[in-house]
Order: sequence, then C-alpha cells, then structure tokens
Amino acid sequence: MAKTFEYAAALDRDGSLVADGSELEPGDAWTPEHLVLAGLMRCTLKSLRHHAELAGVSVSGSAAAEAVITKREEDGRYAFVEVEVGLDVQLDPAPEGTALTELLDLAERDCFVGASLTAPPRYEWRVNGEVVR
Repeated sequence: MAKTFEYAAALDRDGSLVADGSELEPGDAWTPEHLVLAGLMRCTLKSLRHHAELAGVSVSGSAAAEAVITKREEDGRYAFVEVEVGLDVQLDPAPEGTALTELLDLAERDCFVGASLTAPPRYEWRVNGEVVR
C-alpha cells in the first residue's frame, strides 16, 4: 500500500493563510497563480533535498518560475499551458555524470505539484554555477 500524506490549510476572512498553526499573509499582490508557482518551486527544491540527502549530498538553492495561463484548446478552460522553473542550486559534493542527471530527474519526478499539473513544467537547472541539460 502506498504512503498517504495529508495536508490541511485554512483561509481566513482577511485573506491570511494558516497551515499547521503557522500564518502566512501573502497580501493582495499574491494571486492563487503565484501561490501555485511558489508551491512548485518549494516542492521541487524539497524533492531535490530529499534525494540528495539519501546520496549524502547537501543542498542549498533558489528558484524562479514563470507560467502562461490561457484557454486550453482541448476544453476551452483557462489553465496553465506553459510552466517554466529555473533552479540555481549548490550541491556538496557535486555528483558527476549520470549520477547528477539521475538526481535532478528524481527531484523533478517526485515533486507532486509538478506531477499534478496538466502542463508539465520545463525545468532549467544551474548546479554549482554550471547549466545542466
């Protein structure tokens, strides 16, 4: 049987988000679309950290994401149709060759936010200052 992960969050009348007792006040500039992109970035970095730790590699990094939303041709509904994520990470020690590629593939694959999007994200990786892939 597969592991099950359960999450809960609340949105107050004033627009504050509460998750596990921690409050986030994103303000009016933060749209639901921004929050999806933020979730994608955090999820991808968390997935990378998980797999890197298993390989004895420490991780620090940042990310930026962009998306296009318009009507999808197949159903006429507004949705994400293009999503790009750029990640700039430091790995210590840096895996080499296929081990690095496999680590990044796992980070992408195991981010459930990216896996949940109908438009698969395009990932761009910079590892220790070098563009990968």
